[in-house]
Amino acid sequence: MDKIVKVGAVQAEPVWLDLEGSVDKTIALIEQAAADGVQVLGFPEVWIPGYPWQMWTSPVINNAGWVHEYMGNSMARDSPQMKRIQDAVKKAGMVVVLGYSERDGASLYMGQSFISHEGEILHHRRKIKPTHVERTIWGDGQAESLKTVVDTKFGKIGALNCWEHLQPLLRYHEYAQGVQIHIASWPAEFEMPDPEKIAWLYHETGEASYRASQFMAIEGCTFVAVSSQVLTEKNLEKNMLTGNPVTKTPGGGFSMIFGPDGKPLCEPISDGEEKIITAEVNLRDIDKPKAFIDVVGHYARPDLLSLSVNTKVAKHVNINE
Repeated sequence: MDKIVKVGAVQAEPVWLDLEGSVDKTIALIEQAAADGVQVLGFPEVWIPGYPWQMWTSPVINNAGWVHEYMGNSMARDSPQMKRIQDAVKKAGMVVVLGYSERDGASLYMGQSFISHEGEILHHRRKIKPTHVERTIWGDGQAESLKTVVDTKFGKIGALNCWEHLQPLLRYHEYAQGVQIHIASWPAEFEMPDPEKIAWLYHETGEASYRASQFMAIEGCTFVAVSSQVLTEKNLEKNMLTGNPVTKTPGGGFSMIFGPDGKPLCEPISDGEEKIITAEVNLRDIDKPKAFIDVVGHYARPDLLSLSVNTKVAKHVNINE
């Protein structure tokens, strides 16, 4: 039986270092998507309060000047701000995967909350390994974050953050959870900078991130909605990015929706454009590519190669009674 779902992916500029402003814009985008009939909506990585690119372009010692403000504008999972977003999702009647810098006590995590059409947080996960210099800002997710798929009225929705898409074992574990629509949450990523100005790696570009997301669609035979951030020139100074050769503005966006065979399903938009891209997908279409390659089914060799998963959550304090 056909199962038609309208999927949306946000490409937009965050309200930098402004928790309340970020929540207002998040709700406005949810309302905009609902008016367009979107049923599953994905947001970028740490959309609230924005991905702080300055950690890549200046010495780590400079972080102390802005991390305190960033922490103060990160969002707790159980907070009035999150409740406002949950209420908006419930009113919209959609499923939302929200990326945000999660504050838990005095620690930060790269969080993703799966919010149901009834406004409930069905599942919450954290990026299991922040990438490179990100580890100076955010902590690791624990075993509960290995669950990356939730069952909803619109299908089985999965999500990963940024370079989690380059972790093959994590991807494989998600395929084993039966993902049908995957939200690929990314920060802004830019085009390859001038090699005469800076040595840079191709894998740290929007094009590479686009291709990584597309490959997940092909490998996992799943719909993939890529959501990414945008940076504009007016916000370079606020983010201490003026004059660096990497963050070209306006730019950073590379959003797309892919079919389960990797085919792009909507027209591309410019890397500096704000838009909710959408596609109507038929979940039954997943059967077609899976008849060729089902990496957790008929195309696997568990007698030769298998994945071991530890689901026991490590605790900071264990009390023996």
